[in-house]
Order: sequence, then C-alpha cells, then structure tokens
Amino acid sequence: MRGSRSEGGNKKKPVIVLLCVAALLLVFIYLFFGSSNHAIEYGRKLGLSNDDDATKKEDTSTSFYVDDDTNGFTPRSFPVCDDRHSELIPCLDRNLIYQMRLKLDLSLMEHYERHCPPPERRFNCLIPPPPGYKVPIKWPKSRDEVWKVNIPHTHLAHEKSDQNWMVVKGDKINFPGGGTHFHYGADKYIASMANMLNFPKNILNNGGRLRTFLDVGCGVASFGGYLLASDIMTMSLAPNDVHQNQIQFALERGIPAYLGVLGTKRLPYPSRSFELAHCSRCRIDWLQRDGILLLELDRVLRPGGYFAYSSPEAYAQDEEDLRIWREMSALVGRMCWTIAAKRNQTVIWQKPMTNDCYQEREPGTQPPLCNSDSDPDAVYGVNMEACITQYSDHDHKTKGSGLSPWPARLTSPPPRLADFGYSTDMFEKDTETWKQRIEAYWDLLSPAIQSDTIRNIMDMKANMGSFAAALNEKDVWVMNVVPEDGPNTLKLIYDRGLMGAVHSWCEAFSTYPRTYDLLHAWDIISDIKKRGCSAEDLLLEMDRILRPSGFILIRDKQSVVDLVKKYLKALHWEAVDTKATSDSDNVILIVQKKLWLTSESLRDLE
Repeated sequence: MRGSRSEGGNKKKPVIVLLCVAALLLVFIYLFFGSSNHAIEYGRKLGLSNDDDATKKEDTSTSFYVDDDTNGFTPRSFPVCDDRHSELIPCLDRNLIYQMRLKLDLSLMEHYERHCPPPERRFNCLIPPPPGYKVPIKWPKSRDEVWKVNIPHTHLAHEKSDQNWMVVKGDKINFPGGGTHFHYGADKYIASMANMLNFPKNILNNGGRLRTFLDVGCGVASFGGYLLASDIMTMSLAPNDVHQNQIQFALERGIPAYLGVLGTKRLPYPSRSFELAHCSRCRIDWLQRDGILLLELDRVLRPGGYFAYSSPEAYAQDEEDLRIWREMSALVGRMCWTIAAKRNQTVIWQKPMTNDCYQEREPGTQPPLCNSDSDPDAVYGVNMEACITQYSDHDHKTKGSGLSPWPARLTSPPPRLADFGYSTDMFEKDTETWKQRIEAYWDLLSPAIQSDTIRNIMDMKANMGSFAAALNEKDVWVMNVVPEDGPNTLKLIYDRGLMGAVHSWCEAFSTYPRTYDLLHAWDIISDIKKRGCSAEDLLLEMDRILRPSGFILIRDKQSVVDLVKKYLKALHWEAVDTKATSDSDNVILIVQKKLWLTSESLRDLE
C-alpha cells in the first residue's frame, strides 16, 4: 500500500510542477502586460492623419529596439498608453499615490502636491488623444468655446450651471465668463474692482502699474482670460481636485494656467512676483497653521501689492462668518496689511510699501519675521514658512519694486539684475539676440503656420525671458520655465511682466497632455544628459504636453540633434527644417507632432 501511493505521487509531481510553472507564467504575463502599473497595450494600432497605408502598417509595430552602431539602441516605435491615461499627469497621478502607499496628510492638501514616479514606474509610452480629438479652436475664439471631444467632461457645466462657468452647446463647450462670485461676467467684476481702487477709466492695470496677477482657485480661468484685454497677465492656479479638468479647460482656451495647490510646499514662483493675488470663493482656510497660506501669498506679492478676496466672510452676518472675518482681519493687521477698499462681497487688502511697519511691531508679535538667512526665492520642493518676508534694502529705500509701467517694463533692465551680477549691457544684448533669433525661427516656421496657428508656448530654459519678450507683438503667451539647478532668473522674468515657473526637467511638468502649441528647447536636452537624467524620458514628456500638429524648436549641439532625429519615427514627429546657427556651435531642428488616433478611436468615429 505504501509503495503504490509513492508511485502515484511520483506520477503526479511532473503535472503539479507544470501547473505551477503555467500559473507563474500567467501571473507574469498579467503583471507585465495587463497590470494598471504599466497600463500599456503593446502593438496597438495608430491611425496617422497624413500618412499613406504603407506608413500606417509600419507604425503598428510594438516597442522593438533596433541596433545602432554609434549610440547603442534606438526605438523603432513606442507603445501607446491605455486610453484611461489620455489625461495622465505623471507627478500628479492619484493612482500612483495609492500604488506606492504614500502616507500623506489630506488636511494639508499633500495629495494634491507633486509626487513623481520613480524610473521603474514611469509610463514609457505615448499618451493617446481622446476619441475624435480635433485640432483646438484658434485664439481669440477659443477664449469663449472649445471642442467637447477634446475635453469630454461636462460635470462642471451641471455643477456650476447657476454660476455661468461653462455651458454645453452641441459639439462645443461655451464659456460665458461667469464665476462663483461673478455670475454675470468677469468683465463687469474686473471693472468693479478697478472702480473700488479708483483706477482711471475703471481699468485694473492702473496705467500699466499692475501687470502680473495670481488667481488662486481659478476655476476655468475666466477671470484671467478677461484680464488679457487690459494687458494683465494672470497665472491661473488650481489643483487637480474635485473640479478636475478646470486647468485643462483654461489651457485649451488659450489662457495661462498651472496645476498647483497651496499645501505644504512653496509655490514655484520667486518672491515679489505679483501685483495682485485674487481669491473668489476659493475654499481655502486662510487661518490654518498660523496663517501660513496667507503668508505664502504675502511672499509672492510685490511691495504695495493687493489681495482681492471675494467670499462670504467679507459680507455675511452669520456667527461663523463673522468669527472668521474678525480673526482674518486681526491676522492681516499683524502682517501690516491695510484695507484698500471694501464693497459688498469683496475686500481688497494692500501690503505695505516698506519695512517700516514690520520693524515697528511689538516684540513677540505673530507671525514672526523670517530669518535673514532664509532665501525667499528658493522654491522648488521647499516647505512654506509661517513668517513674514521683509523687502530687500533696494525695495525698502525705493518704497516699491522700482519697476517701469507696462509695456516699458518688458525691455527696461530689471532692478534685480544686480542679484546675479548681470549688467545692463548684458541684458540689452540678450534682448537683441533673442529678437534676431525669433525672426529666424519664424522664417523657418512660416511655410508651416498661419498667424493663428500658435497660441500656447513654453520656453523650457527661459534664462532672462528674452525669447518671450521678442514674441510680445504676436498673439501668443509664453510659459517661461527656469530649471531649478541653474540661476533662479525667474524673478527677472516676472519683473519684465512675463509668466513662468521653476521646474526640473528630470521630472514631468505640472500640466495636462496636449496643452502647448510650441516648445522651445534651448540646450535643455544637453543639460539633463549632463545631470544623468534620461533624454528619452524628456522626449516622451515633450510629446505628452505638445498638442497634435504642434511644433518643437530644438536648439542644441549637433550630437543632440542627431539623437532626436533617430526618435522621430518612434514619436510620430516629422522634421520641418534644420539649420546651423551663426552665433554658436548649436544647430536648429524644427519638428512637428503628427495628429494620430488609436484604432479604438477610429472605430468610435466610424
């Protein structure tokens, strides 16, 4: 009996081993091809809008790599991400937070802050457009309407139907210009604020003295969109929260916007960047943590800057609102702010022009002054501080920022040039150099674009902002990005009346896919390779944020241009022109992203 059982067991062992191996193989296949961590469908078909059938067949290949004699391996093509990730923002991905089990304090909004995936969790695939995607409506028409298929989210139209945020009409979404506290239009609300401050002709730019604004909790950015007519540039800021897609709508409309939150980290803007900060029912508890969020606004406001606050606390008479109003009034009083105007639902506070009030406060007054060795311009990944940032000796003596009114501000040497040891002559030469370079760029682009082809532009390494300054006469706006590992020249850019943010290109940018018409990459690929970061990851990130049919201007070394050319087919980019430069050893490569749809999208269209 014992022997026969043993023989039967021996016969079963190979079967059990085979079953175990098969099970392990199935688990591996699921994890590698089917898990949500990868979310990639290998070999999905792409429909290219301007290619012949032969090219289409070639582009259906999977992410195979081909051997290259000089540079190792280059991809024949990249796989396409799952359709669920058509709006992926890698460093603001809620799924990543869950998968990595990050322990975050939700009450401090840490789950809305940047948390970037480690290299092994990055999506090395092409982000697909949504089914039926169309080339966006052109500016200025886009301020008031966008294609519904491009951002197929209509919940805000229903949720905010009484506030005129947005209205669905057929195949478009319209934006009447309303907001939570300006149901009847941002234009009337803006004129009312100017009237409150007694500005000439009810124009909020006050003769060019007010130029850069920050709109916190901006909704779909109608406030910033309507301010453009007054030559005011507004950084519209909101998190990817329950009103998700609000920033996506803003950028689709052609309005400057950025995904961010007042949480625990400083905003990616240097001190003294904005003339006015605005909060219209932005649902922020300004009293929390000893007023740290209000102190962050104080840091980025210029001397004499304003904070316009439209909220029930400013006018309601119930017990809770009155309590908040009393405590908030006491806090801003200790911060040396004064009421510039108050009417109906809106109060406008103003910062002092000098340090005098700070120095006259009683010892021990809270919030304290920041330590003298604290750098108010260090922002990338830096924690907020619950303290008051004093002005520089220059600003204190001049009783303000010393900036020229707009538009003279754009070409006037900023007072903070001295912080970098830059001379006026250097600034003027840089301005003239980029003026000539922009003319050369547009000569190369002109066969491929119309006057309204390009609206949203990103300068990936903005230096002093002269690239953006040279584009001032065109109907475009520029997100000026200053790499966090170099000189923090972003304060010069804001002093010129321009917009931007500090960022590391070893990580993904805080924006939705398909939000920029043109990217300017000046030496940025060379720079990140020196840092040991992946050029391939950067190219995929550039593809993510570039709109289909959009352009990239690469100005870099010949070796970098040669590398990018090897990726053109894999990325479905097309070379438009190449040109050597006369003022350096750099080469200019202009590429265009093709408009493609997945086979699933094509079936949906049919």
